[in-house]
Amino acid sequence: MDLDTILKKIPLFKELKNTDYEILKERIQLVDYKKGEIIYREGDPPNAFFCIVSGRVKISTQNQDGSENILEYIHRGKYFGMISLLTGEPHSVTAQAINDCLIIKIEKNDFDYILRKIPSLAIDLSLTLSRRLKRKDIHQKTIFESTIISVFSAFRGMGKTLYAVNLALGLKKETKKSVIIIDLSPKETYPIILDFLEIEKSPLRLNLSNLNLDKVQLKDYISNTKYGIDIILSFYNAEDESSLSNLLGILSILVNDYHYIILDLPSIMDRAVFNILNQSDLIHILSGPDLLELKRSRNLIERLKREFEFKQDKINVLINDYRLSQVSNQERVKILEHPVFATLPHIEFSNPTRIFLDEPDCEYSKVIRRISRQLGEVTLGVALGVGAAYGLCHIGVLRVIEEEKINVDMISGSSIGALIAALWAVGLSSYDIEEITKEFKDPKMILHLLDLGFPHLGFIRGKRIYNFLKKYLGNKTFYDVRLPLKILATNVKTKESVIIDKGSLLDAVMASCAIPGIFRPVRFEDELLLDGGVFNPLPVEILVKSGIKKIIAVNVTPSREDLLKAYDKIKEKNIVPSPIKRRFSILGWRWDIKEIFKVNIFDFIFGSIEIMQSEIAKKEESFADIILHPDTSGLNWLEFHKAEEFIKRGQKEARDKLPKIKELIEE
Repeated sequence: MDLDTILKKIPLFKELKNTDYEILKERIQLVDYKKGEIIYREGDPPNAFFCIVSGRVKISTQNQDGSENILEYIHRGKYFGMISLLTGEPHSVTAQAINDCLIIKIEKNDFDYILRKIPSLAIDLSLTLSRRLKRKDIHQKTIFESTIISVFSAFRGMGKTLYAVNLALGLKKETKKSVIIIDLSPKETYPIILDFLEIEKSPLRLNLSNLNLDKVQLKDYISNTKYGIDIILSFYNAEDESSLSNLLGILSILVNDYHYIILDLPSIMDRAVFNILNQSDLIHILSGPDLLELKRSRNLIERLKREFEFKQDKINVLINDYRLSQVSNQERVKILEHPVFATLPHIEFSNPTRIFLDEPDCEYSKVIRRISRQLGEVTLGVALGVGAAYGLCHIGVLRVIEEEKINVDMISGSSIGALIAALWAVGLSSYDIEEITKEFKDPKMILHLLDLGFPHLGFIRGKRIYNFLKKYLGNKTFYDVRLPLKILATNVKTKESVIIDKGSLLDAVMASCAIPGIFRPVRFEDELLLDGGVFNPLPVEILVKSGIKKIIAVNVTPSREDLLKAYDKIKEKNIVPSPIKRRFSILGWRWDIKEIFKVNIFDFIFGSIEIMQSEIAKKEESFADIILHPDTSGLNWLEFHKAEEFIKRGQKEARDKLPKIKELIEE
């Protein structure tokens, strides 16, 4: 795989200019590490910067008794070795490949050169540096990296503390990592967070305006809760500038032991709060759904960008739908002039507190779970590939995922994969989708959907298929899906891949399924689109770009060798997949169904595309953690009437790989 493709899939490098890529390509190495191989040991001298392209790496230290202390499992896009490289000190951890890995390696001299030539990269790395540097005078490090998240709102009553508490609970449960909340008030008032969490003993309040960090025992102010998260209650004097420096001192201690530090800030737009926001890695801004609330939140975002140069992806806006609003989702984005990270649905309970634990199946909890998994970088994505009838295997794979209660955070699809993904994303189960396929038990049913026309842009107009799918997707849009969905298509004019994640689901699916030469292109929001499988037969790349850390790819396309053998067999023996002898009429033409299943122009078109797609899919496989490749031998791309058999083969492949899937999601 070429370096340009690799670099653009790594979050650290994806925003760089083309000239920056040229500098990088001259100075980096791509190194393969085998499962179990040590990349460097604790105490080794620093020699290089490392970044994971594919695979997983274990970060650990050695305890005094010689036993291993595992700090972290890190995945694609994560980098390591940087602290020692910049400080010149020996490595403080051991890095080991836990499966076959492809890793970018940049030697020290080259790393120094790159930082001088690409200042924007140096700035991004400095932010990580601040999260990983620890106070060495405290004790041995117990974590690899810490993230500080500030929760803030320009209005009172936005459910800020409710969100902060449930986010902490979600992060703890989904990542199994250490979490602490710092409750910050402008004066010594009753902290309402105590109404949300049961604390074992009466907590001490930390006065940030009157604090000597060299004398204070911070552990005396850390309260444990029965839910596994810790809390510090603090207050400050807005006019006392030492409050901020004292808070920063506390944070520099806490990052030694906590993976996630959540700051529950007061809804006051004073200078002290803004300075605290500036020290955060991420800011979660809660806004109400009404026009005034959205406009005030927009002003806050603009100020953060203007005065503190916060990047857009560091500011996450959450809309709390605590009351009905006439402002649509699309209008909210326009008013904010900023993407909406998540929408917190209205809560039905009279006295909500620990919703994530008390009501895990409610919609609010599901949103918290999705946010927690994303922040915790434990997200799992499923990519469903192309393949016409072969794609019915996807249903079997999804069935195993359902039965094993595996959390999927994003799903992507091309062509038939887009259709299955869309149906599943709107809430249909694998059994519901199988019921739909039963409409094709009679082989001629698929032919009734093929409204042939004059082949100016394609043999099949697609109107009948559109009407058929409308029964199941209706007027649903991407706002109606239960989990993030990405559909791939191809722009006819620009000859580029198109990611569809807004607008009509039905139109997106139709565009992604429009096989070149067979179906007419589909007009979608002023663009003419074709089959997503032309460029993305296995849509793994979009999951990588979306920040998904663990990926299962379902490639149902037969290998190039299998395809060539199958088509030679058809050509030589004139094999017909099923004994069909009926005749039918379209546009006054008489057709023999048996002849349709023999070698024909559709076979040649689809067969040529399949061979091309199988080669592209192989390249995409390299970015997935697990590849599912159901056995489709003996089946034909047009045999939709054999859905039950396709589904069984998808189930078998997923069951066979289930141990590896569980190993992946549990790391």
